[in-house]
Amino acid sequence: MAQHAELDRDLLDLPPEMRWREWLRRIEAVLFASATPVGRDALARVVGQGAAVDLLIEDLIADLEGRPYEVTKSGSGWLLRTKAVYAPAIRAAADVGGQALDLSAFDTAVLAAIAYHQPISRDGLKDIFGKEISRDLIRRLADCGLIATGPREPRRGAPYTFVTTDAFLAAFGLQTLRDLPDAEQLSDAGLMAP
Repeated sequence: MAQHAELDRDLLDLPPEMRWREWLRRIEAVLFASATPVGRDALARVVGQGAAVDLLIEDLIADLEGRPYEVTKSGSGWLLRTKAVYAPAIRAAADVGGQALDLSAFDTAVLAAIAYHQPISRDGLKDIFGKEISRDLIRRLADCGLIATGPREPRRGAPYTFVTTDAFLAAFGLQTLRDLPDAEQLSDAGLMAP
């Protein structure tokens, strides 16, 4: 089994401008290889002590200007993703079938209810939809990484609640839950029950 050389984080043998460029490339490589948002702490493990990850990210964003992909903030980390304008070209030429979320309109409505009302239990979802939400649907959303269990409700039986995840934010192109469309405006437009 091949042994991996320890990563030289500080790169002291390089001039400062080349060191910065190498750190930038490392961050880009990590973001390129990751299917989920990468946090500041993880990125700090590939650059030297005292290197400002936020400044490196800003420089990477500037470097990618005009390219078909970009660095986006999602939850507590960053992703490298293709710009939405190129989605039709990708669908026409690339095999991305396994990456698409296969959610029905009802699945999406349940996911939206969780996002807007979290933490929420299955009973809370039942109150919203007027019917029991299947464990199978909750399991599928959890298996996709879009939801996770939240705190237990402080009542008899202490049922689990559900919350959205960073993968939910990434899948829907959100930095935080504050980026969700305003629920009152959606209701006024008839797109969401009050």
